Amino acid sequence: MDTQQPSIFAKKWFKVIVLCAVTVTVMYVMIYIDVVLRAKNAYLEGEKYWSWYENPERKKSFLDNRFKKDKDELDKKYAKKKWTEEDYNRQMDIIKFNYEREMEESSIKYAYIWYQTAVELFSPPRSKWVKLAEKKMPEAKKLWRQELTSKGIKVEDYMLE
Repeated sequence: MDTQQPSIFAKKWFKVIVLCAVTVTVMYVMIYIDVVLRAKNAYLEGEKYWSWYENPERKKSFLDNRFKKDKDELDKKYAKKKWTEEDYNRQMDIIKFNYEREMEESSIKYAYIWYQTAVELFSPPRSKWVKLAEKKMPEAKKLWRQELTSKGIKVEDYMLE
């Protein structure tokens, strides 16, 4: 009489454990990829604002193009009678306000904030993007402080955090 035990691979509990292990592993890999991609996005946003700080004409060109695009879309809706004149004027005021506000905002401040976001919100893991942001943060903070000081604004460390 041959009483052979079924293989461990055929047991239901083993299959459940393997499935759980694979599921947890896949979940952690997906989370890792998501966090790294978010860190990359935050770092690249910081780089965009840093480039605007170094070249304000680039910022103006970008914002001018976006203003024109938003205005053109609004004009099309108004031409198709989707907006009343009052609604059109209100939306146009909003577009103008946003344009003017963004033109006045400090680009280096936003660069610092985006680098800080990459470091504080998207690590661990300490990805390439987090490390790059960590290197750029002190210089961005220094430049932001200089910008505020040149405008006559007294700055304390806690104000820049």
